[in-house]
Amino acid sequence: MDRMGKITFYEDRNFQGRSYECSSDCPELSSHFSHCNSIRVESGAWVVYERPNYMGSQYVLTRGEYPDYQRWMGYNDIIRSCRLIRNASGSFRMRIYERPDFQGQMMEFTDDCPSVHDRFHHREVHSCNVMDGAWVFYEHPNYRGRQYLLERGEYRRYTEWNAINPGVGSFRHVQEF
Repeated sequence: MDRMGKITFYEDRNFQGRSYECSSDCPELSSHFSHCNSIRVESGAWVVYERPNYMGSQYVLTRGEYPDYQRWMGYNDIIRSCRLIRNASGSFRMRIYERPDFQGQMMEFTDDCPSVHDRFHHREVHSCNVMDGAWVFYEHPNYRGRQYLLERGEYRRYTEWNAINPGVGSFRHVQEF
């Protein structure tokens, strides 16, 4: 089922300056604004990317106001593509594995995890099976650092969720409000 969403990008902080409203996936945003310093998400859950065609650093945003790029944990004011997250409601279930191809120790989760090491006793996640929902892996504990969106499906290696290494510090499910 396709969900509707609405996100508005602003060139300046505090929702000022030129703006662009979007209600569907957009692989190229640079023709609408040159930089982005604030975002308002009116509905849906979104992932925004620093590069066109859903590449580069990614940031997951749920309904709310982000008056400057630090509020979405951005490293800069560059946003070049965005897409609506599917499976952001209902049930949430995934399995993480210590080795590639679903090998080694496995643990199943249905809730958020602020410290993977405390719960899983490993600092690395090499493969993952998302059975229900959408999840965000964070580079560091307590939902900090680089973000990686994982939607329903099998990820045999960490490179399949576009990570540069297998280190996962925390994760949480993405839920629309």
